[in-house]
Amino acid sequence: MANPSQVAMLGLDRAELAALVEAEGEPVYRAQQLLEAVYRQRVETLEQISTLPQQLRLKLAEKGVSIGLPIIEKRFLSQDGTVRYLMGLADGESVETVWMPEGDGGEAGDGSEAGDSAAPGAGRAWDRATICISSQVGCAVDCQFCLTALLGVKRNLSAGEIVGQVCAVLKDQKVSPPQDRVNLVFMGMGEPFLNYDNFMKAVRLLVGAVGVAESRMTVSTAGIVPRVQDFGAEPIRPKLAISLNASNEELRTRLMPLNRKWNLEKLMAAARDFPLRNRERITFEYVLLDGVNDAPLNAKEVAELLRGMRAKVNLIALNPGPGIGFSTPAEERVAAFQQALIREGIPAFVRRPRGRDIYAACGQLKRTVEIASAPGP
Repeated sequence: MANPSQVAMLGLDRAELAALVEAEGEPVYRAQQLLEAVYRQRVETLEQISTLPQQLRLKLAEKGVSIGLPIIEKRFLSQDGTVRYLMGLADGESVETVWMPEGDGGEAGDGSEAGDSAAPGAGRAWDRATICISSQVGCAVDCQFCLTALLGVKRNLSAGEIVGQVCAVLKDQKVSPPQDRVNLVFMGMGEPFLNYDNFMKAVRLLVGAVGVAESRMTVSTAGIVPRVQDFGAEPIRPKLAISLNASNEELRTRLMPLNRKWNLEKLMAAARDFPLRNRERITFEYVLLDGVNDAPLNAKEVAELLRGMRAKVNLIALNPGPGIGFSTPAEERVAAFQQALIREGIPAFVRRPRGRDIYAACGQLKRTVEIASAPGP
């Protein structure tokens, strides 16, 4: 385990790396060498940065400087090729990150069919992949249908811990953007907009240092209205997804207590004011709960909420788990809800669950972290 008092280079931008090397009397071009080594080569130790003089590596090590790459403590492989990673952090906490490979003919997130996974280092049977990233240890939002919510929130992740998840997975899977088509979704553990500054710094590093285009990133929020407004003004930003999950105020407050603070009316006003780029749509995510929010009337209410907006809806049949007091609707009921939206002119897609058998699907990230942090017998 790394020493939490160390200075991790993962999470430092070019200016901060320049200050680090200049403090040692080194020329500023050393910062670019560090940037390449940490974010593109994804080295694990200072000793592996062969472009740096040995003396500088020793001086940095003596001052407690480290790379800060998370440790992959466990991997769980799904029958559909999804890999769920348990990532160990410097202070002993852990988060989960998910790798979802896609085969020919399917885009992640729209319910398309996907191909099999390639195991790390094996011949690939995919042509694109998605990494689902966590932004907090646990989550404070308390959505009633989400396993992660049962953890509560322990702390925010640093920008380096957010970027580090991506670097660790890319290294493990032996892939490198932009040559390899990798999408990033900030839809793992936590609410990114409750860790806004670290999340946005991570985005800028992922674009400028790791090499992932912002057009290949999506962030999901439960509806932190002031941050939705801030996000729209960012010069570099992922696409926006909003977890809707209910068609009216009363139901959303029941399912998402956050709605008491930033209600549906305020959220939809912020969504309508959000400055979309050319050909961009806001995605609204809607988890279908059997007999709760999946009736034809609910679909009609959702259509009314979104009418006139450049938006699409991703429908997610509940991914079950222990401690969740809701049921997964039948496929026929999911299809009927989708068709009801389409008839109202709202583009709607059914998200095919990925990694449900290893608790890696949407709303399921909790189980490994919970087990890892449980006291021994």
